[in-house]
Amino acid sequence: MLSLSTARSSLEEMLDSLRREEETQTPRDLPPPLPPRPKPTSRARLPSAKRPLPTSKEEMEVEDGEKCNGKLGHVAPGSVRTAADDAKGRPIKKNISLTALLLQAVTVPTQDVLPANPRILDEVDDLAQLSYLNEPSVLHNLQCRYSQDSIYSKAGPVLLSVNPFKNVHLYGDDIVTAYRKKLLDSPHVYAIADAAYNAMRADEVNQSIVISGESGAGKTETAKIAMQYLAALGGGNGGIESKVVQTSCILEAFGNAKTTRNNNSSRFGKLIEMNFNAAGKICGAKIQTFLLEKSRVVQLSEGERSYHIFYQLCSGVPSSLRGRLRLRSASEYKYLNQSECLQIPNIDDAQKFHHLMGALDSIRICKEDQEHAFEMLAAVLWLGNISFLVTDNQNHIEVVSDEAVTNAAGLMGCSEQDLILTMSTRRVRAGKDEVTKSLTLEQAIDTRDALAMFIYVSLFDWLVEQMNLSLSMGKDNMGRSINILDMYGFESHKKNSFEQFCINYADERLQQHFNKHLFKLEQEEYELDGIDWKRVDFEDNQDCVDLFEKTPIGFISILDELSNLPKATDLAFAAKLKHHFSTNRWFKGERGGTFSIRHHAGEVLYETGKFLEKNQDPIHSEIIELLSSCTGRLPQSFAALLKQSKNRGSASAQSGMSVCRKQSVATKFKGKLFKLIQHLDSTKQHFIRCIRPNNKQIPGAFEKDIALEQLRSCGILQVVRISKSGYPVRISHQEFTQRYVSLLGETKDCQDPLSLSIAILQKFGIVPEMYQVGYTKLYFRKSQIDVLEDVRKQVVQGTLEVQKCFIGQHACQDFHKLKEQVVTLQSYIRGEIARKEYGALLGSQKQVIRGGSDEQFTAVAQIQSVVRGWLARKQYNHLRNSKQSYVEELSTVVEELRKRVLVAEATVGQKETENMALREQVVQYEARWSEYESKMKSMEEMWQKQITSLQMSLAAAKKSLIAENATKPARRLDGAQSPQFYESEDTSRTHTPGDSSPVRRANNGVDELPSRDTNASLNPVSHLTQEFEERSRAFNDAVVEVKSDQSPIHTIEEFRRLRDRFEAWKKDYKARLKEAKVKVHKLGRIEAEKHRMKWWGRKSKR
Repeated sequence: MLSLSTARSSLEEMLDSLRREEETQTPRDLPPPLPPRPKPTSRARLPSAKRPLPTSKEEMEVEDGEKCNGKLGHVAPGSVRTAADDAKGRPIKKNISLTALLLQAVTVPTQDVLPANPRILDEVDDLAQLSYLNEPSVLHNLQCRYSQDSIYSKAGPVLLSVNPFKNVHLYGDDIVTAYRKKLLDSPHVYAIADAAYNAMRADEVNQSIVISGESGAGKTETAKIAMQYLAALGGGNGGIESKVVQTSCILEAFGNAKTTRNNNSSRFGKLIEMNFNAAGKICGAKIQTFLLEKSRVVQLSEGERSYHIFYQLCSGVPSSLRGRLRLRSASEYKYLNQSECLQIPNIDDAQKFHHLMGALDSIRICKEDQEHAFEMLAAVLWLGNISFLVTDNQNHIEVVSDEAVTNAAGLMGCSEQDLILTMSTRRVRAGKDEVTKSLTLEQAIDTRDALAMFIYVSLFDWLVEQMNLSLSMGKDNMGRSINILDMYGFESHKKNSFEQFCINYADERLQQHFNKHLFKLEQEEYELDGIDWKRVDFEDNQDCVDLFEKTPIGFISILDELSNLPKATDLAFAAKLKHHFSTNRWFKGERGGTFSIRHHAGEVLYETGKFLEKNQDPIHSEIIELLSSCTGRLPQSFAALLKQSKNRGSASAQSGMSVCRKQSVATKFKGKLFKLIQHLDSTKQHFIRCIRPNNKQIPGAFEKDIALEQLRSCGILQVVRISKSGYPVRISHQEFTQRYVSLLGETKDCQDPLSLSIAILQKFGIVPEMYQVGYTKLYFRKSQIDVLEDVRKQVVQGTLEVQKCFIGQHACQDFHKLKEQVVTLQSYIRGEIARKEYGALLGSQKQVIRGGSDEQFTAVAQIQSVVRGWLARKQYNHLRNSKQSYVEELSTVVEELRKRVLVAEATVGQKETENMALREQVVQYEARWSEYESKMKSMEEMWQKQITSLQMSLAAAKKSLIAENATKPARRLDGAQSPQFYESEDTSRTHTPGDSSPVRRANNGVDELPSRDTNASLNPVSHLTQEFEERSRAFNDAVVEVKSDQSPIHTIEEFRRLRDRFEAWKKDYKARLKEAKVKVHKLGRIEAEKHRMKWWGRKSKR
């Protein structure tokens, strides 16, 4: 014993080291790989804890998996007791010791051990092919196929689809073609869609594809794949099939969101009805939606996102439209950043928005309507950023007037004051008067959120309506359709409210429909027709459905009753449920206003907070008035729809507030579900069940416990058992006799259809185990009717051959008889003709004998007849040729005119495009013209100021020079002239030439200044003055001429050139003016020196 324990400890150490290495190399989220199984003569699996060990060999059901102490795993082979062992007198042990692969002893009861399937049945695509059927075998088979990316399996009439959480190479045009041509028959969504399409055309019966499963199981993608295959089958009818496919992109953007279990969870139910014409081509489609989860617009749980469209809009909107929508990044909006989840890994929201724009274009929603829809989305985001300020102790508020209010009002097309009043006040009727009442903080937030939710839901409904108008049926609809149902999946979160209540109710109702068609109706038909059938038990959820739908005591009835009471509360609703259903096994009352419901897929705890309010879905009259006052077309249409529903319903006052009453949400949803079930019952149905392999969305990870819960909840094992032991082919005795009675040969007319049916079956050796004879029908197992069909086909083909030979022989005999009769008739006719010709010849000879005149007359008549015949033939040929040439010429002219029309249409289209571009350019040029006109005015004013300044400078210089010349004689007489006067810089700066005429001054006893010298000093200034006046006139004329030009581009260029010329002349003129000033100063000094010398000379002479 010591050595054994030592050996085991060393082996355990080695296994522990290997296990640690594997943990460091593989992610912990992925399940460990299955160890290789040994090849024993007998193997065993552990069954479900709910199922006892079968007592007979026929009831024995085993699979390649096991359940050990409540956990699934592989178990080494051990000894299993059978009836043969008991017969031999061997002792029966109550417990069997099994040695596990890791050398751990496991002891399990005998009744928990089941035999396994042969290895050859691993990875079969139809679970009905398993020799032993139970939960472990089904799980093992699904896991083996899932590891090979074979995500589809058949479970009798149901297709199982396991979500791969990655792209698998199971789709594409090549595979579509293979299924269309019946080259592939493995389980696939394409196979289900193809079967529905063929049954619709062959039986002329409407079909339905019902897709169900929990949230995150892949229902939305499965529905898209089915639509794509049907579009490929029914394409080529005006491109409507591409529109049908594009609707999925729009519905996903506006109706899907990221949840904790699914990155693309549908938050609404939809039924897509695809209509086909007599040729099997798609001629139209219709989309019906169910209960969009509008609370997701304003409230998010941690790790979840709002609807995809908000993030796609913030990421991918073009820059030209972003400014108009006043958009910012998603992180700046409270409705989006409250969950701290703004992106989905490996998803590009900008690219998704680009695809969405293409989808909107494909269903012919114009750009203007698209922009209006985006405005509504942006308005919803800005409404979430509106904040409130508490003003008193009673929690009354006022709206903070910031950019959120401005942007929301601008996008909705209403005034800011109206929006503020709607958010902060409520009109209350007091007797015959109306009083305006301020809202509390909670009421204001509820009003803001109600407006945002209503706008989004109305926009969603408007989009669905636009898609239905684009997909409307043509005149060639034959009334045959294929419906694709993608409904809510079962949900259970940490916090479950009214939305999960409705979603799980819909899932429960569809599960009952599933049970009805696959369990109840089929087994009831067997029992009513009196065949030998062992009933397969299944878990019926009818009692749970009755909890919701039963009247007057049911969840929905009680909810509606309390919703109509003015003072009812959510706690009262929970208490009433507990009072009525405390003894019901499907219901469990909890504390704190909560209750639990045991659904078919699991137990869910619901919180009754705001149950009554969400069921009422109140819309206050102030919101209707606000939307009616908006200038946008969409808000007005939303308000009009509200008013119509208000007129159909009743308007009353509740708690002093005016509220638009309508049918409750739960009752309306219940009614739509009833209509949906009735519609499905009128069609032939095909079921697809989607399975979620794990909760973390990890590709390749298959968690057996999670998959097993889903298989149990939908009763897949029971479906396979019924399919395996049932009789899928059923035909009445009359139909069977009419179809196969010819195979018996001689029959007696007195025999009844039942006796004839049994005689046919016995004649062809159909094994009794392969069929059942009922009161009204014959029931066959799978492929058994094919034997009779093959024999009938051979008999029919042989009969056709005999008929062909017989009919051919009779036809030959009839032909020979007819030929003889025709020859005889022809001989009689030819004899009669010959006799008539002979008689005519004898008559002509007699006329010749009578005389020559008659002969000449006959000759002339013959000549005339020949000529007239020749002329007639010539005229006929001419007319025929002219007609042919006219037809050819006419066709040429028509073809030329057709080409011209096409060219003209193309030219008109091109010209319209150019015209639109030119209009846009004109608008741009007008804007630029107004801008440049303002610039020209400012430049003209600046030039005018500069010219005025120069004129003033010249006038001042002229006055200064005249004054200087006038004072020179006086200074010479006084003898006090200072040389500094002529060299003064200040004086020289004020010299601006004013006039070109010389200035002459005369004093007593002093000679006048020489005119020649004075002119010499004034000539530079006069020349500049004259040049300034000429340039001023020239620039003014140029400005007037440029203004008169009508071309904006030419005007702008001319003003630029004129400005450059003015600046160049101004610079040159300043330089020359400075030189003139210097020259004038020099001349002044010279004149002063001359006068001084003269004065000094005269004084010395004295």
